[in-house]
Amino acid sequence: MMRSDLSGVKRVVVKIGTTSITDKDGAVDNDFMDVVATQVHDLKMRGIEVILVSSGAIGIGLHVMDVEAKPQEVPIRQAAASVGQGLLMLEWCKSFARNGGKVAQILLTYDFYSDRERYLNLRNNIHTLLDHDVVPIINENDALCINEIGAVFGDNDTLSAMIASKVEADLLIILSDVDGLYDRNPKTHDDAVLISEVREVTPEIESFGGDPISTKGVGGMRTKIQAASICMMSGCHMIIANHSIEDVILRIMGSEQLGTMFHAGEALMGNRVRWILLAASAGTVEVDTGARAALRTRNGLLPSGVLAVRGMFSRGDVVDLECDGDVFAKGITDISSEELQRLRGAQTDEIEGILGYRDFTNVIKRQNLAFY
Repeated sequence: MMRSDLSGVKRVVVKIGTTSITDKDGAVDNDFMDVVATQVHDLKMRGIEVILVSSGAIGIGLHVMDVEAKPQEVPIRQAAASVGQGLLMLEWCKSFARNGGKVAQILLTYDFYSDRERYLNLRNNIHTLLDHDVVPIINENDALCINEIGAVFGDNDTLSAMIASKVEADLLIILSDVDGLYDRNPKTHDDAVLISEVREVTPEIESFGGDPISTKGVGGMRTKIQAASICMMSGCHMIIANHSIEDVILRIMGSEQLGTMFHAGEALMGNRVRWILLAASAGTVEVDTGARAALRTRNGLLPSGVLAVRGMFSRGDVVDLECDGDVFAKGITDISSEELQRLRGAQTDEIEGILGYRDFTNVIKRQNLAFY
């Protein structure tokens, strides 16, 4: 069966999971990497730009170090990432060189998206590499990650979706050891049904997500569904497919119906709105129901509607907006947490008397708000 939505794809992000890039013993699967590099070369010959997001550093490092590590054992996994990342890139360089290809390494943490200047610089870097016929190969910088590894990006599933969003990719392909999204776990249910097309991430679709089960890769179906949500609101299709299918990338690009396709949404969010929603929050501002209703009618947030302030943030930081325990929006604040603690519940005409100055009116301007 064929798909008709991929004929106009000009830029594709291909995400490769740990279980795809390593064999059953945890060693690098050179044959697989060669196959991927050859398919990428073929796409480039057709004028299609390709960006790779490659997991595998931790798995390769654990194999080289000959150690076992649980997902929670961050120091060992950081050390493994340090060992494995160089080897991972070395093998990618070799595989692409066989077709005369060039690659570049980019290591990222979540800060790349939370800091607007950084992500704009990253975007410019990626575009420059593509203009010079270089394939960017991106991975999370696990060696420096201070959070629990995998808790943020989920074996690079979320990272790949963020990259696809920021470079205006037409398609994200996630290669994994599963055929796609099933209505139940196919490893435990023989009657599980593969869902070939998803046009909206509903609560039912979200319920099909599973938890991570691998100690080498940390991504489960849940993080892939989250990645799909990011892609769909960015105008980017996403497909989950099994890496073991012969010429899987080329066959997907040829519109063959493989895996599960999440179709790009029709009501797209603007670039700035997507950035606000996906940026890391520096704190939380709790508001009353009246403020929440006012914000929905295109007003900014005033100090009078603020009930509580949690966390420490500065002017220009992104914060969560919460009402009755529900985080309903995010926004770029015009004042610091210290200022807001003093102003919460105050009327606008009281600002100068409380702070001794007044160089703002809204805690968050309407144009700096983004709703879930």
